[in-house]
Amino acid sequence: MAGGNQAIRLPFLSEGVAVGFISDVAQKIIDNVETVIVGKHGVVEQATLALLCQGHVLIEDVPGVGKTALAKALARSVGCSFRRIQFTPDLLPSDVTGVSIYNQKTGEFEFRAGPVMAQIVLADEINRATPKTQSALLESMEEHQITVDGVTHPLPIPFLVMATQNPIEYEGTFPLPEAQLDRFLLRLSLGYPDASDEMLILGRQQISHPLDMLQQVVQVDELLEAQMAVRRDVYVDRLIRQYIVAIVGATRQHPDVYLGASPRGSLGLFRTAQALAALRGRDYVIPDDIKWLAEPVLAHRLIVNPAARIKNVSAREVIAEVLETVPIPGARSR
Repeated sequence: MAGGNQAIRLPFLSEGVAVGFISDVAQKIIDNVETVIVGKHGVVEQATLALLCQGHVLIEDVPGVGKTALAKALARSVGCSFRRIQFTPDLLPSDVTGVSIYNQKTGEFEFRAGPVMAQIVLADEINRATPKTQSALLESMEEHQITVDGVTHPLPIPFLVMATQNPIEYEGTFPLPEAQLDRFLLRLSLGYPDASDEMLILGRQQISHPLDMLQQVVQVDELLEAQMAVRRDVYVDRLIRQYIVAIVGATRQHPDVYLGASPRGSLGLFRTAQALAALRGRDYVIPDDIKWLAEPVLAHRLIVNPAARIKNVSAREVIAEVLETVPIPGARSR
């Protein structure tokens, strides 16, 4: 890793027009969503980053804290089509992807699209569906397409899955497999609001829900351009890339971890750091971007071994320890 005689090379460029455009688009979305989601600026920022990175989001929290409202507010802010799927034990894969129905008039099979054929899909209580139904989302989340009866159908662009699950209630649920968890770019938790924010929520919802009056603030074409600009115009130094790889590699070698983060985790940390830098008005990534995003991007990809779980060691604690031990680029290692 980087020693004290190495430093990140920052581009000698002014903040470009593209970065200003990304920041403007992101801030419009954040400000609009925060009229609905009160007091959770960091979570709203991270959800917006996922939108800019074309990544999926898993929101894990107790009922009633605004998980569904967050997904709906994002969709309305960018004018994307929105569908909600209520996952239950009797839900079938065809209820998600759609079915082919025989048309007697034409003598051919016609595809009837399922709710996954939308730009933003809310998979509500995803862990209540059987593994067979959960797996219906795997192809759509990774390849942005679905295959029904041997025919492949592309999904609309942009495409984002926002899934929710309750981490407290386990009766009648089916834990998400590692392959499914790894497809989520971020895992977020809203948490309870503090007293002042809860008072504000009561006032705002006295007559009607703020979602009812939420307006579109960004065009879909603007979002697509911002997504492309994040990848194209935000510089990531070689030492920052080494830092990302070192952090992910350390999760695989940690004594408390049975399964570490995958290369998809490295790429997720890379992409979200680009988006965060642009949101902060920079056209280059710094180590603090990586450190701020490491836990929401990587923690859900780790499997802590049984001996560590007995000691109540969590994936979040492992990530925090890794960040303390991996040398930061440009700093001398102890």
